[in-house]
Amino acid sequence: MTGWMDHLTIAPIVLPMLAGALMMPIDERRRTLKAVIGMASALALLGLAILAMTVADQGAAGVRVYRLGDWPANFGIVLVLDRFAALMLVLTGILGVAALLFALPRWQKAGAHFHSLFQFQLMGLNGAFLTGDLFNLFVFFEIMLAASYGLALHGSGIARVRAGLHYIAINLSASLLFLIGVSMIYGISGTLNMADLAGRVAGLAAEDRGLLEAGAAILGVAFLIKAGMWPLGFWLPNTYSTLGAASAAIVSILSKVGVYAVLRLWLLVFGDGAGASSGFGGTVLLVGGLLTIGFGSIAVLATQNMARLAGASVLVSSGTLLAAIGAGQLSVTGGALFYLASSVLAVAGFFLVVELVERGRAVGADVLAVTREAYGEGDDEDSDDGGAGVAIPATMAILGIGFMSSALLLAGLPPLSGFLAKFAILSPLLAAGPDVPVTTWVLMAALVLSGLATVVAMTRAGIDAFWASSSDEAPRVRVAELAPVLLLLALNVALTVQAGPAMRYMEDTARSLHAPRDYTGAVMSVTRAPGMGGKE
Repeated sequence: MTGWMDHLTIAPIVLPMLAGALMMPIDERRRTLKAVIGMASALALLGLAILAMTVADQGAAGVRVYRLGDWPANFGIVLVLDRFAALMLVLTGILGVAALLFALPRWQKAGAHFHSLFQFQLMGLNGAFLTGDLFNLFVFFEIMLAASYGLALHGSGIARVRAGLHYIAINLSASLLFLIGVSMIYGISGTLNMADLAGRVAGLAAEDRGLLEAGAAILGVAFLIKAGMWPLGFWLPNTYSTLGAASAAIVSILSKVGVYAVLRLWLLVFGDGAGASSGFGGTVLLVGGLLTIGFGSIAVLATQNMARLAGASVLVSSGTLLAAIGAGQLSVTGGALFYLASSVLAVAGFFLVVELVERGRAVGADVLAVTREAYGEGDDEDSDDGGAGVAIPATMAILGIGFMSSALLLAGLPPLSGFLAKFAILSPLLAAGPDVPVTTWVLMAALVLSGLATVVAMTRAGIDAFWASSSDEAPRVRVAELAPVLLLLALNVALTVQAGPAMRYMEDTARSLHAPRDYTGAVMSVTRAPGMGGKE
């Protein structure tokens, strides 16, 4: 006998797949039915993700392996649930609920098949976090990207279509690199299972090692394009700024999928047990992360548009994560994971706040209209204003609090979780005393200066939006649009108040990533998977 818990690992993939497929043939005019199905699926996914995190937080016993067809791991498709995957599932579930709730009054009406695309986006994200082999990582990447293409173009508009086509072209190129890198790795190692690959790297012949590392480097470029590392992330701020707010909130986590893949594979395949390849690419991650922070900070200062400011903030957060990962220290990785959770929630919330603040504001009313025209702001005439909303008392006060909180989180200022996250990254690096390397001081300077740049840009944008606006009326919004903003803000406050338990989880996750014995042991075990026709 098997219970439903045996299928917990695959449920976050199957549920949105079925929900998305179910809604495809339903007439677009039946939006209420689609909204009910979509929200039920999103809430169920969040519940499953929280349950998965509880299960995964049990050390070796929490690593769950699901072998489809009960094939051995090195031959068949395998899904793996551990602390890192569970963390990403929870973040995806939270963003899924918040973005979908925000979309119900307005954005679901802006184009066809929004709800199906949204569910397929969740399916691709969850699959990418749970898969245990490189081939299916590619498959779920493509599902995720195909859905994001639709969401990027959702709502039409000249600027959105132009940026969306650029986004599609760049990601198709990244997918080609992904296939080339995977092919080279398979040709040398004979496996695409990540745990199996980790066990074979150390024993590779010297003449094969260079080709494996070349394949890994090409694969890494594909991941880093998605992560937005400089100079590969030039496309990101403009693309994200043209998305609808609901789409931007969920698509913003795509950059973290690239970071997830880099962190997972780098520590698993090129960790301490990789022999001569141990630490391969670490310097590139550190230097590339620092350059990305610098590029993102310049983009933050240069933009006069709040949506682009949010897109540039994604670059800064990705750069911070890549630089912290490149440091290669367990304690720093724990702080980076805490920063990952904080920044994902903060950026998504900021995208939603921006849409509400900018609602009803004409481009010509902006203080720096000439500069904005130079950036191409005036050619996106979205007319999908269905569900204009109702006047809510103290709307501007609520939006102002949301905006100020986003500024504190993105800049890394106290007392919220953004400050705690940056402190958790820097504190272990500075603990070396007089032997602190130069790169640590450079990273600290980059984090401080990026925070200063964010403060300057957010202050300027806040003055523009709340004090210098030509509109005498508060934007008309619905409770369903304010609720997800308050939800994401409340979660960041909770992350601050419960920083101790949260950091404990992040540190345990970091330990399991730096010493992946539990992961590889569970995947490569000869024990047949329960519920798949084998014996335990």
